[in-house]
Amino acid sequence: MTDNIEQQVEYYQGIIGLGIVERQADRVWFASEAGELTLVLQKGSASGCTGMAFEIGPGAELGEVGRQLQAAGINSEIRSDHLPGIARTLVFTDIDGRRIELFSQWQFTVPDEQVRGIAVSKLGHMALYAPDPHQTANFYQDVLGFRDSDRIEENFVFMRCGFEHHALNFARGSDARLHHMAFELRDASHMQQACDLLGRRKINLLWGPVRHGPGHNIAAYHRNPDGYLIELFYDMDRMVDEELGYYEPRPWHRDRPQRPKTWIGLPRDVWGVGPSPEATEFSPRMRGAK
Repeated sequence: MTDNIEQQVEYYQGIIGLGIVERQADRVWFASEAGELTLVLQKGSASGCTGMAFEIGPGAELGEVGRQLQAAGINSEIRSDHLPGIARTLVFTDIDGRRIELFSQWQFTVPDEQVRGIAVSKLGHMALYAPDPHQTANFYQDVLGFRDSDRIEENFVFMRCGFEHHALNFARGSDARLHHMAFELRDASHMQQACDLLGRRKINLLWGPVRHGPGHNIAAYHRNPDGYLIELFYDMDRMVDEELGYYEPRPWHRDRPQRPKTWIGLPRDVWGVGPSPEATEFSPRMRGAK
């Protein structure tokens, strides 16, 4: 949701590098250059992240998933044909009041235009505030099957649903606002090109490029026109074999093999510029992925 949809459309087209696949008077659907539906902008009186969508196994039947949710005390409904390339979704609300949509079948939605800007590879993860991040994490684990990847003391929980270190993370906050959105880049040269483009557009880097501790991804942060933090990243940890229970060995891991853990007294992130006070304020104005 955004209160200035035209400004946001130009940002996601010209900076992030997504392409429009469908547009209505108050709503715009974006896909990556590869044709994966990525972002929905909707005009509203205030900006906010109102929901997220997740793909589940292609053999899953949405009606049966809905019955399983009902058995857990969660009401849901099936919606049809409201997302390009996705015929049916199962819609319900998470523990913090955020709309969640599940889908099992989809088709590529190639943008109708040549992609400009950074041309990110995909939406990599969402970071969200939660009044009780551990309670929220338990909901996503018990209901949606996410797994803990790392924690930072009592304040951050990183969770994965595939082999990448995290698709979601939850940060302690007073409400359920968006903390940041993260778009994946290909490699170091793509990061350099992205930072050069931000510089040419006079968009300040708030932090980075820097190598994080949890996830060990190289990341750089800036704000979008609505004031939200946007992360660009590459080279995130991967757990390609859940039975082994550790991420692929890397020379920068402090512990090898690197296993999910709670980070205490997180060391200063390396290979980058430390954050300034205004960069770590991390309380962006409202904007949304959907």
